[in-house]
Parts: sequence; structure tokens; C-alpha cells
Amino acid sequence: MNKLKLTVFLAAASLWYRRRVLALVCLTLTLSVTLLLGIQYLRTEIRQSFTSTISGTDLIVGARSGQLNLLLYTVFHIGDATNNIRWSTYQSMTEDSRIDWLIPISLGDSYRGYRVVSTNEQFLAHFRYGNDQPLTLASGDWFSDLFDVVIGAGVARQLDHELNDDLVLSHGGGRTSFSNHKDLPFRVSGILAPTGTPVDQAVYISLEAMEAMHVGWESGVAIPGRTLSADQARNRDYTPDAITAVFIGLDRPILTFQVQRELNQSREEPLSAILPGVALSELWRMMGQFEKALLGISGFVVITSLVGLIAVLLTLQAQRQREIAILRATGASPGLIAGLYSLECVGLALASCLFALLLGAAAIAGLSPWLLEHYGLQIRLRPLAREEWLLLVAVPLSALAVSALPALNTWRAGRQQGFGAQDSS
Repeated sequence: MNKLKLTVFLAAASLWYRRRVLALVCLTLTLSVTLLLGIQYLRTEIRQSFTSTISGTDLIVGARSGQLNLLLYTVFHIGDATNNIRWSTYQSMTEDSRIDWLIPISLGDSYRGYRVVSTNEQFLAHFRYGNDQPLTLASGDWFSDLFDVVIGAGVARQLDHELNDDLVLSHGGGRTSFSNHKDLPFRVSGILAPTGTPVDQAVYISLEAMEAMHVGWESGVAIPGRTLSADQARNRDYTPDAITAVFIGLDRPILTFQVQRELNQSREEPLSAILPGVALSELWRMMGQFEKALLGISGFVVITSLVGLIAVLLTLQAQRQREIAILRATGASPGLIAGLYSLECVGLALASCLFALLLGAAAIAGLSPWLLEHYGLQIRLRPLAREEWLLLVAVPLSALAVSALPALNTWRAGRQQGFGAQDSS
């Protein structure tokens, strides 16, 4: 026990004496560990955010299609629907006592590259993301007038829109469109709070507004004399003939598979009912190889830093001959002197891990609101997960391993010169 205390004391004194050189090594290792831990942390958070893009929705129903295609165009606003589903099919769903709520959506138009989603008040009331978080309005109100529009936080930020701005929507889903609904401009009535999901990158109007815009557009272009003015449009009632998809929340989630099977086997029209959680997990598995490669690169950065630590220790070893000679003359054994190198190396690694934790926590706490507002990334400060602790523990263990070379050289030199023999006896 006395030898251990002596070794620790000597290692601490040696580190302090060489603090300027070793501070640079510690800084390099701290940044490397921060990178390694940060990437793993971000992997976990982004995976959680990705798989929680939509929550609380039991089924998504659309025209017959693959589950990934249906997920992409309804939730991520990527791609287009293979077909629509009849309004009568949606009405029959509303009469099903097992279904608690439904959110109809209709797609097809865009605004300067952002998808236009037509829906109703059920979207704001029942759509959930993350840990069952509801949508909220950062400012304004949900649309009430026929030509009111609510925009996502990302759209408002990127296009610098505010309440009461006028928007002219475009026909079709492309980024550039030459067919605009310029006769029926919309007014921004509300701006959604940031969610870190594709909700931020969309524009929301009512189902009735979608129908009103397309009166006279039956052939895909505006037919002169058949389109409506804003006043004419407000004096008509609109019931859609078809919608793109429906989000469903069941009264009892245990009935999910039963309702899914019945919808997939519907005789009214060919439908696909998917479980969004299952589809999201499948999509993440397809994309997960990229973030694994990124983690591997950060691991090589840490290895490079540890190799640099070996180089520094070997360089300092040649400059510590006088110190080692004094220790040997006072009776220090070769094992004690060799242990100094291992303790110094592990001490640097532990200090680097501690600094990396503090630096990472400060960065997340400071940048999290900014990342959510400007990039839609929802990163929360939380305790480390098991995989992250394992990575952190691996750093001092690796430092102990790489210290073996200079420690072994010192031990061999001591044994060959016969110092410390009397102490070992």
C-alpha cells in the first residue's frame, strides 16, 4: 500500500513538473475523446430523433404501395404517392368504433420547393413527435379562413416569413414550377414551433383550400374562365373526392394488427396500412452504415492521439535519466519506476476523459437550442448510455496498454543495471 501511495505521489509530481508539454498532449487527447464520444452521442440522439419523427400514430394508410414509399411521402415529404384513396373510404374509417382519431392529408402542391400538406384541425390536435410531444404554434393561429396557411419553423426561417405574409403556392411538387396559383394567394396565419422533424419543412393548408385551388385545373393547368377568384371560392362548399393518406390512432393499440390486416385486405379499394415505428426502424437500418463509418473514423483519431502520447513518453524518457538515476539510488525498484509511466499515461487519459465530458456537456447545453432552431436537430442533454460509458472506459484502458512500451523499456534497463535489487529482496 505504501508503494502504491509513493508511486501515485511520484507520478503526480512528475506530471506537474512536465505540465506544459503534457498539457498539449492532454488537450489533443481531450479533443479526440470529445470527438469520439460526441459522435456516439449524436448517433444515439439522431437515431432516437429519427425513430421518433412520428409517435402516437398507430397506422398510416394510403394507396397500395411499399411501406417505405408510403412512409417517405407521408412523413418525410419525399417522393409522390402512387395513387389516392377515395373520400368514401376515409368516411368509412371514421365510422369504425375501434378508431379514436384520424388525420387526413392530401399532397400534390408545393411552395418554393417545400411540400404543401392539406389537412384539418385534427393534425394540430393529434399529431405527435418525439416523446409524445404535441405540435404547438410559435406565433399566430391554426388556419380558420379558407386561404390561411400555417408554415413550419424551417420554412419561416429559410424564407424569412412572418405572420400575414402573402404566399403564392405552386402546382406540382417540384422545387421550380411554372404553374402557380397566383389568383388565390394565401396569408400566413401561424408559424409552428420547431420540432426537429419534417414538420418544420412543410406548409399546411385546409383540405377545402386544396380543392378550391384546383377548380379549373382538371387538366393539370389553369383553364381560363374556369378558375375561381377568392370571393367566388369562399361562397362554395368543398368535399374532396380523394385524399392521399390517413394517420390513424386507435382506441386500443392492442387492436393495431387486426385493423391493419382488415385495411390491407379491403375490398373497397387496394390499400396499404403500415406501422410507422416498424417502417422507421427499417429505414434507419438502411441508413445506419454511414454513421458507423463516422464512428470508426473518430476511433482512428483517438488511436492517433494515443500513438502521439507514446511518442511523447519515449521522448521524455530520454530526458529523465537523471530523475530515474536518483530514484534508483534511493532504492526504487525497476517495477516502481516502470509503474510511473503507466500511472502518468492513465492519469492523462482520465483527465482527458473528464475534460471531454465537461466540454461535451457545455457544448450540448449551449448549442442545443441553436441547432433545433437553425438546423432542426433535436439534441438533448442526458446521462450517458451504456455504449458511451464503454467507449469512455476504453480510453484509459487503451492508455494503459500503450504505456507498456516505455514502461517495459524502463523495467528492462533497471533489471540489466541491477538497481533496486535490494529493495525487491
